[in-house]
Amino acid sequence: MTRLNTPLALVPLLLALAGCTTTPPADDPQAAFLANLSQHCGKAYAGRLVSNDTADADLAGKPMVIHFRACAPDRMEIPFHVGTEDGGWNRSRTWIITRTGTGLRLKHDHRHEDGSIDKVTQYGGDTATAGTPGQQTFPVDAESIAMFRAQGLTGSVTNSWIVDIDARTYAYALRRPDGPTARNFRVEFDLTQPIAPPPAPWGW
Repeated sequence: MTRLNTPLALVPLLLALAGCTTTPPADDPQAAFLANLSQHCGKAYAGRLVSNDTADADLAGKPMVIHFRACAPDRMEIPFHVGTEDGGWNRSRTWIITRTGTGLRLKHDHRHEDGSIDKVTQYGGDTATAGTPGQQTFPVDAESIAMFRAQGLTGSVTNSWIVDIDARTYAYALRRPDGPTARNFRVEFDLTQPIAPPPAPWGW
């Protein structure tokens, strides 16, 4: 009797244990993306314009530097410095990527040399998909569309920004659909060759 009853007695226990099995959490490509950015915290890298839109002709050949200046688990501040014709630097731009309750958000902080806030600032958008650990896309948000229209920048209301990162390259791009105001802007930075960090961006 013991031999016959023992397996039957174990059945409910086995079923209960099977029901308690937990499913491994799904991968989080956005957390991985932030981690890929964070590994460069404190470092700076040189880059260049790689697109060829006529609208960006004044940036062709200019020296460019990004600095992973401030890092937190849910926020990255990445100033973007561009060389000027007189040998100085335009330090007006900072890209800010934050984690929200629904995804990632990219905002552009623009300031003047005296530290004052530019009238076109804090524009950007939130991710609409999970993306990948190496690429996130940020379609323009409603707040930014309203600001662009108020400033007469109607061509910008269909913007999307793309940030890519891999072992060798960090890239930032602006895309706008085909048409009279189409844009294809892209800059790339060499992550294999750190350089001396630049001064703080204007107003920071």
